[in-house]
Amino acid sequence: MSPDSATEPSDLEPTMLDTEPVDKPVLELSDPPVPRPEAPPQPEALPVSSTERYFAVDVLRGFALLGILAMNIVSFGWPWPAYGNPMRGGGFQGLDRGIWYFNHLVFEEKMMTIFSMLFGAGLVLMDQRAEARGARITRVYYRRVLWLLAIGLVHSYLIWIGDILVLYAECGLLLYFFRNLRPRTLVPLGILCLLMLIPINLGFAAMADYMQAAAKRVETQKQAGQKPTEQDEQLAASWNSGFSKFVSPTPEQELKEWDRELEAYRGDYRGIVKFRKPPLMFLQTLGFFLFGMGFGAIGRMLIGMGLMKLGVFSAARSRRFYLWMVILGYGIGMPLMVFDAQELIRHSFSHDYGLHGGKFYNGFGSVVVALGHVGLLMIIVQSGALYWLTRRLAAVGRMALSNYLTHSIVCTTLFYGYGFGRFGTINRTGLAGIVFIIWVCQLLISPIWLERFRYGPAEWLWRSLTYGQPQPMRVTGPGKPSDPLLAA
Repeated sequence: MSPDSATEPSDLEPTMLDTEPVDKPVLELSDPPVPRPEAPPQPEALPVSSTERYFAVDVLRGFALLGILAMNIVSFGWPWPAYGNPMRGGGFQGLDRGIWYFNHLVFEEKMMTIFSMLFGAGLVLMDQRAEARGARITRVYYRRVLWLLAIGLVHSYLIWIGDILVLYAECGLLLYFFRNLRPRTLVPLGILCLLMLIPINLGFAAMADYMQAAAKRVETQKQAGQKPTEQDEQLAASWNSGFSKFVSPTPEQELKEWDRELEAYRGDYRGIVKFRKPPLMFLQTLGFFLFGMGFGAIGRMLIGMGLMKLGVFSAARSRRFYLWMVILGYGIGMPLMVFDAQELIRHSFSHDYGLHGGKFYNGFGSVVVALGHVGLLMIIVQSGALYWLTRRLAAVGRMALSNYLTHSIVCTTLFYGYGFGRFGTINRTGLAGIVFIIWVCQLLISPIWLERFRYGPAEWLWRSLTYGQPQPMRVTGPGKPSDPLLAA
């Protein structure tokens, strides 16, 4: 299999969290399409068998998944505030500082942007293949999304609070209605969703400022023996009853919450599950709308749908096209990331700074840098360079759901009290070493697994639940696919 060859997209692949094995010849990207016999149209959606996958898409997904771990490892190993403020934990001197800086420029939000765009791209692939066969995918798609929601709920409440699957499933329930739009509509619509984050976040900040000002007026008036207005008293009560801890906590409050989280995650399993339940319930319901999480994720997915229809993710565009993606993505995005890093340090990673617009530099700049990453990877895939690596990344991408859940199981066992109890003890340099070890293991194991099995274990479970019966797992018979990594 040539590194720039494209496997055919799965008939029913909805989410790009898993991939079918390649078990038939594929075309070079430079070859013209060749007519081939088509199977009789299927009246309904069926479980996929031999599939047509895009090697380049798998490489992108594998790259994004491994990059996500480079950021998530901080949330596995330290209390949550350390993720956004390296001065709170993990070290910010010497090599620790350099690792944070590199991660911020290359990985932070960029990998999740690519992963989210590929989620939307998966729906495009699923719909195109089903349409070619005359099948309807509505019921299959929603069963898949609802089972993804169930897996995400189990993952978030019983394994790790930083789950992304629930958010993706929530977005997936809405995404289906946009599948027939053209790229010229999908991409601007996705950008518009991202821009909605500006009024949402700044509106929230303005509300917080208004409540805080009311609380100060009430305190000043009471000290002067004056009677505050009823509205100010209500606002002050809301601010003092807990809202202030969330928006603008005092150093004492921050320390108290930090110690509380350290104690919880160094404790037993039951206590950890109980500790993370309240914030999860909030984030997965009101947080979807209140903080713009839904708009951010859906915006990226819509852009991904448009780019998939344009052939961007399948390495089908010209080398010149991808070169311009790299030049513009890095030329615009990287200077913005450097500026953002300097401003974060200058403001001591202040929560107030981020709340009042500081978060937008990385939030929007990451989309630009992510497109630069995509362009660079597509050039590599087209050229055949680093094929020893890209074919392993493709295998990781084909088992994305299994590898993602493996991150959580391995890391929570390493850090939490019911495992090895290393929570809050390993600096960023040590965390980077753990990430590297996990990367190597998954790059080595994923292609070996796919030589013997059709899916990763989590992908197999997901498909079996969707279709209500166990799906074929082992690769057997004379048509057994040969993984290009092992055949080389």
